[in-house]
Amino acid sequence: MKAVWPLRMCVAVVFLVSAGCRNADAERLRIGVQKTGTFAWQLDVIARHGLARDSGLDLDITELASPEAGKLALNGGTVDVAVVDWLWAARERALGRALKFYPYSTAVGAVMVKDNSPLRQLSDLKGHSLAIAGGALDKSWLMVRAAAHRRGLDLPRQASLVFGAPPLLYEKLRQGETDAGLNFWNFCARLESQGYRRLYDVRDAEAELGLAQPIAVTGYVFSEDFLAAHPGTIDRFLDAAQKADRILLQSDVEWEALRPLMAAEDQATFEAYRATSRSTVPRRSIDEEEADARKLFRTLADIGGAELVGPSQQLDAHLYYRRPTVPEN
Repeated sequence: MKAVWPLRMCVAVVFLVSAGCRNADAERLRIGVQKTGTFAWQLDVIARHGLARDSGLDLDITELASPEAGKLALNGGTVDVAVVDWLWAARERALGRALKFYPYSTAVGAVMVKDNSPLRQLSDLKGHSLAIAGGALDKSWLMVRAAAHRRGLDLPRQASLVFGAPPLLYEKLRQGETDAGLNFWNFCARLESQGYRRLYDVRDAEAELGLAQPIAVTGYVFSEDFLAAHPGTIDRFLDAAQKADRILLQSDVEWEALRPLMAAEDQATFEAYRATSRSTVPRRSIDEEEADARKLFRTLADIGGAELVGPSQQLDAHLYYRRPTVPEN
């Protein structure tokens, strides 16, 4: 099976999500979703179970080609909500853009190489090519770069870097066009099933940078302006999203329905997707998330300065969205 969805499947899924949530009396919420991302799985569950409709929402879905496209759509005002990096949202907030962040997933990827690659540790990347999913401000790349910096390794100067969309760089690594690839967790799982191995896990970078527990590195991002203009809308969407998560945590049958979207080449990859998705649903309080995020932001600011985190040395106290009420689990 190809690494990206066939065109007909993409169109069908977008139609399913839109049509399944469409309600003439409901409030419209514009959502940007990367077609190869796990957010699309959650939205599919929301659509099939009518969770948005039950919450009085009409989800208007825009399909995005990459994480960078989601960031551009948010800043351009063409979508109201997208799942993007915590660190990007923090940096944008430091630059004066009034964005809010609510945890979506703690899943992180890894630097992957072929099993027979001579590269065995992070320092071996010196003089080699590294393909990085997302842009130069992707959270995984910035954490790996910061951890390498602590070891005296300057990856931007000592390795040959290329940035791009996750599916493209997945293929580049498979075709031998790059020596190593830092990609999202689902592409790493797919590579492992094909005989590739992890050179360096982003989870290791988190530990090296002082985090005892993983934080939600991706989240739902939206603007304060939208919150003010549409009171209660984001909370109703988060209710629907959390109901979808509970369904996915409890039902194996639900995952079978998602198989067409998951592009899992074999049963082992499918089971890895399911297990990782279930284990990386955020379960900590916002206060706990923010405390670790504040620590990580300060560490990155000390290591990389404004180039990494923007003009502020401290995490903005208003970045994390705190819900006025939280539904019972």
